[in-house]
Amino acid sequence: MRASLDVQHFIDALPFSRLQRGILWLCFLVVAVDGFDTAAIGFIAPAIREEWHLTAAALAPLFGAGLFGLMAGALLFGPLADRVGRKTILVLSVTFFGLASLASTAAPDLTWLIVLRFLTGLGLGGAMPNAITLTSEYCPGTRRSSLVTLMFCGFTVGSALGGLASAQILASFGWRGVLFLGGVLPLLLVPLLLRSLPESLRFLVLKRRPQATIDAVVARLSLGQSSHPELTAHEASDQAPIRELFRAPFAFGTVLLWVSFFMSLLIIYLISSWLPTLLHNTGASLSRASWVTATFQIGGTLGAILLGRLMDRFGACRTLAITYVIGAVFVTLCGASAGQLWLLVLAVFGVGFCVSGSQVGANALAAAFYPTSNRATGVSYANAVGRCGSVVGSLSGGWLMSMQLDMGVILSLLAVPALIAAVAIGSLGRVKSRVEAHAAVQTTTASSLAS
Repeated sequence: MRASLDVQHFIDALPFSRLQRGILWLCFLVVAVDGFDTAAIGFIAPAIREEWHLTAAALAPLFGAGLFGLMAGALLFGPLADRVGRKTILVLSVTFFGLASLASTAAPDLTWLIVLRFLTGLGLGGAMPNAITLTSEYCPGTRRSSLVTLMFCGFTVGSALGGLASAQILASFGWRGVLFLGGVLPLLLVPLLLRSLPESLRFLVLKRRPQATIDAVVARLSLGQSSHPELTAHEASDQAPIRELFRAPFAFGTVLLWVSFFMSLLIIYLISSWLPTLLHNTGASLSRASWVTATFQIGGTLGAILLGRLMDRFGACRTLAITYVIGAVFVTLCGASAGQLWLLVLAVFGVGFCVSGSQVGANALAAAFYPTSNRATGVSYANAVGRCGSVVGSLSGGWLMSMQLDMGVILSLLAVPALIAAVAIGSLGRVKSRVEAHAAVQTTTASSLAS
């Protein structure tokens, strides 16, 4: 009889393998095409408006449809992934949003395009949380935060490439060419995912899938070692994945995660949606406003990479709580820097580094907080609540501007949600400690009974 060993302990004991690197980069590519498709509509909106002679207000449902699709996709595909598998739902989601984006190129009018953008968002909403979950479940515990945040940087890279590609494609092929590329890229990725991406080993063990399937993944993970211990996962639950989010000891932590996601994405979307307009209203050229806003994305990418390393070294909740507080300082500095371009660029970079970077880190934190049995659901639902924050951020920017508030006041107000996010993440640290202690007791008890 083989000795038994928890799956995570088995992964932690192995060197970081070619398979794990492959999973990291495949999920990076998934998130990159996700970022491309998510950002594409913003780049092509002026061309759509011109072709169909639309008002700016008429485009609002087009933007909203994608965001609501993202929320619905996260709510739908998260629980499904905890029941049928991360790889299965990830491949399905990528295929779905690729086909929907291709279909969008044939939209005859705005109504059809809105429907198809909702369907595209549905697939996008399922892809990202499952890429996070699958990457997390193959990462060694000591490097999980840094590796997941590195993978998630694909979203920023994809969004940036979407802007560069759109500038070239719009001139030659129009807005339909951008959506065509946004559909072809994920569909080209599907055969690679089917061939090279394994199902989560933790999921296979937890669901007691055929031993031959588990052994095949273990052989790839452990570089073909002929013998290995019997793998176990002591996280089984008879409850539905959604109900598990609200059972002890996870319930309060779920609420705290949702608060932090909501507040963080409110800030991110208000700044990314309205900062160019706010700057233009102060007399800055659109070109200069775009460059200043670009520093926000650059800061977010660098922040994600560095914060991931700090989270692994000093603790996720402590690192993120402190960073959100610093983010509140930078947001206030944005409001006080009107007329001083260099100070504004520094402050916007700092907000991107602290708030956008922390939001990427919060995705890694969510994946680490929940057990295998409902990890995909936990990450997906946190993202769905965060999308609610993005909608509020996008809408509240216009509402605040309609009140004739100047840029300094509007940006300074964002310090409040940054501080709320800091308190939520700081409080989550204590909950996380209790969850880890509870899991350790369960594992020890189960191992004792097995022996």
